[in-house]
Amino acid sequence: MDSIANQIAVVTGAGRGIGRAIALKFAAAGADVVCVSRTVENSEKVAAEVRALGRRAWALAVDVSDSASVTAAAEKILAEAGRVDVLVNNAGVTRDGLLMRMSEADWDVVLNTNLRGAFLFTKAFTRSFLKQRTGRIINVASVIGLIGNAGQANYAASKAGLIGFTKSVAKEFGSRGVTCNAIAPGFIATDMTAVLDDKVKEAILKQIPLGDLGQAEDIAHAALYLAGPGGRYVTGQVLTVDGGMVM
Repeated sequence: MDSIANQIAVVTGAGRGIGRAIALKFAAAGADVVCVSRTVENSEKVAAEVRALGRRAWALAVDVSDSASVTAAAEKILAEAGRVDVLVNNAGVTRDGLLMRMSEADWDVVLNTNLRGAFLFTKAFTRSFLKQRTGRIINVASVIGLIGNAGQANYAASKAGLIGFTKSVAKEFGSRGVTCNAIAPGFIATDMTAVLDDKVKEAILKQIPLGDLGQAEDIAHAALYLAGPGGRYVTGQVLTVDGGMVM
């Protein structure tokens, strides 16, 4: 099993779903985890679960789209933890709607959270990563960023942008031993997909060769692979975890 023992991992959007699963998977593999979410309650809840696994945890409430908040959080993390070995940019939101009816506010909040947030957190730790000449950056994108989806122009744009961002960072940071990869989940059973009605879910399942929705744990396994020793020579890649939906 891949191990990231005694490493420091920062996971945004850690309060629930995929982020929570990654935080707990990393803790089980020996990492100390900084749990970042929008609310103190959600951050602290997952941090408590990490501590129950015998690892150190920090709980931070951060608006990932706000530069000052991210900078302050990064400074606090580096001051208290000393370093960051793994950064998982997972924070994300949806504001679905057909383009002709989509408000500028719904466009902005999705791009600012999903794409700007990853940019701000990555930039905040760049100097630290390059100085220590090692590190893993993992961006949680989506298959929607690869294929698009009606009613999700904002979400698709944010996730496609995140993939382009990933490849650019991989090229910039590679010479310093820092990898940057993206995971593109398919339809995963989370709070985001729980709101879909049965007919929509049935239509989705018909597109998935494995015939089932993924679990947050599936994405956590992929993240651990990229963060662990097995991911040493992998960078600039998009690991699609989708039951065969996109191939």
